[in-house]
Amino acid sequence: MKQTFLLLPLLALASCGKQTVKAPGDYDLSGTLRGDWTGANLRLALVGAGLPNLLTNTSTLTQTPLQPGSAFGVDLPSLPDVIGVYQVIAFDDRNNNATYDPGETVARNSQWLIFSPRGGEIPALKVPQNLPGAGEELLPTLTVEQGWNLYDRAQPLSGANPRAGKKVTGYDLSR
Repeated sequence: MKQTFLLLPLLALASCGKQTVKAPGDYDLSGTLRGDWTGANLRLALVGAGLPNLLTNTSTLTQTPLQPGSAFGVDLPSLPDVIGVYQVIAFDDRNNNATYDPGETVARNSQWLIFSPRGGEIPALKVPQNLPGAGEELLPTLTVEQGWNLYDRAQPLSGANPRAGKKVTGYDLSR
């Protein structure tokens, strides 16, 4: 009996082992990081707004190591909120706290990830201006599918924009 109790801490530590790093294209979302990031402590974060959490800022996503000019990959959470709009950003974690803090250098793009628990129409909404690098943006009324969807503001609204975002490639970030 005493030996069983001694094994429990070892088993608990073994279950906390590192996860295998996959090729960037094997993650839910992949792209390339561009720009001058000399001396930066780079991380990826999912930032956005949703319900019930007003603001989301998490950098604990499963991801590849981040290097300027290289491809990256990140897995999206299976249920971030009931409904919300998000972006994956790259940032210089200057204070090494693993969280994006206002004022840290950011790379983003014009693509929004929309999560919905079911398909249908999402009314137009304002993205809060306190999201990294976003300013206040107005997203139009969108028709989405259940789960993750991708809306690219640089492209016209159409039957293909937004689209289901089960696998997102070409999510390039630059600053």
